[in-house]
Amino acid sequence: MLNGKSLGAAALLLLMSAGPVLAFGAIAVDDQEGVSASEVGYGVGWGNSRREAERNALEECRDAGNRSCRVAVWFETCGAYAGSRSHYQIGYGRTLRDAEEAALTDCPKCRIVVSQCE
Repeated sequence: MLNGKSLGAAALLLLMSAGPVLAFGAIAVDDQEGVSASEVGYGVGWGNSRREAERNALEECRDAGNRSCRVAVWFETCGAYAGSRSHYQIGYGRTLRDAEEAALTDCPKCRIVVSQCE
């Protein structure tokens, strides 16, 4: 049977072994007018802050060989980026489906380029 001190130590060990929880995500893209959705370069990043997630997404996008990366969307749960040759739209939400539907709203010829949840 665990006493209060042992229970506290066990809880601390459990928290330490769980690892860090990343609270933010971001999607960076390299997309220009005239580029099809299948040609868009992108990177997804995670972090403990919005800034860290955005920085990591930009780095991931550049590491994939893209030159003109910019952060398109940041999110706390799920995010999505949709595009066509002439339009793009972002979305975020509580589920992947919510994020993707938001990205496709008002962008009828777009298709999902990338979507992620934490």
